[in-house]
Amino acid sequence: MDSQKKALENFVLTNGLAVDAWLSDIGSGLNYKRQNFNALLVEVENNQVGKIIIAHKDRLVRFGYEWFEEFCQRHNFEIAVINMESLSPAEEVTKDLLTIIHCFSSRLCYKKEIKDMVSVAE
Repeated sequence: MDSQKKALENFVLTNGLAVDAWLSDIGSGLNYKRQNFNALLVEVENNQVGKIIIAHKDRLVRFGYEWFEEFCQRHNFEIAVINMESLSPAEEVTKDLLTIIHCFSSRLCYKKEIKDMVSVAE
């Protein structure tokens, strides 16, 4: 997260942009219940924001970035992605599948650890 923020700070300074607010959420781009993400959606919908700058599009939303981009365009809102990866369709699907597998395997491992801790406590 720190390296992404530094990259964003460098981008803004280099391009002479003013930043009114810095938003960040700890969590996966698969999690659509992130507090700042949902606050951003409300601000876009209410035309309270003109532009956001993100490090990687998959950090904002892992799936459905094109929908979010279209949503923003309908509200006269611009998204700037400073690190656009150019992947072939096969590479993109592979990366998406690996992300899903990692996300769910992490959850299963975490649930097992909690279950083991509860068993030990009893």
